[in-house]
Amino acid sequence: MLSPKAGFDLARQLQSDAGAPIGDVFSFVSGLYFRGKLAYARRFTRPPDPSEPVAAGGVLVITPNAGLRSVDTPVTMDSFRGFAEVDIDSRNARYRAPLEQAARALLSAVGPDCEVVLLGSVASGKYVDLLLPIFGDRLMFPPDFVGRGDMSRGGLMLRCVAAGFELPYVPIAGAVRHGQRPPKLQPLTTKLTKNSKVTKA
Repeated sequence: MLSPKAGFDLARQLQSDAGAPIGDVFSFVSGLYFRGKLAYARRFTRPPDPSEPVAAGGVLVITPNAGLRSVDTPVTMDSFRGFAEVDIDSRNARYRAPLEQAARALLSAVGPDCEVVLLGSVASGKYVDLLLPIFGDRLMFPPDFVGRGDMSRGGLMLRCVAAGFELPYVPIAGAVRHGQRPPKLQPLTTKLTKNSKVTKA
């Protein structure tokens, strides 16, 4: 995508002065995992006030060095290369400080009744350790994620989008975040229902 010889549309966008949407770029780089998260978030997000900008609640992505950003935020080659230079580690101030600042701003913007759903990994502390002290009991996640790897979570979310079924959420605080690997996902041709095994992690 960074090669001057890359001729597909997303590469040309990224290499232009205007840049490409960060959601599209991350979907290309991460494949099924982020594609599933993005499709699911866009399908089921409910901003507290739809007339407000996405920054006040909506589909946001955690970046390595720029905190939370709308999935529609354009990124250029320079900013994309900058992402690669920063380790996503809660002990790394270049990652931690922008994320904490953005999370506090989001908390202030969304009001007292809005829940924040984390679709990233909860098994490690790279997100939870920084976001939980800020959002507390309002930081939620799908318990169906427990025991699933990245690709399984992405596949689960794509199936939910296809079926129009939103996963249940629970507060991360005090929740079980590690567990046995659940059964393999049902084929995409199988209809997903509330009683389907695919939602019983």
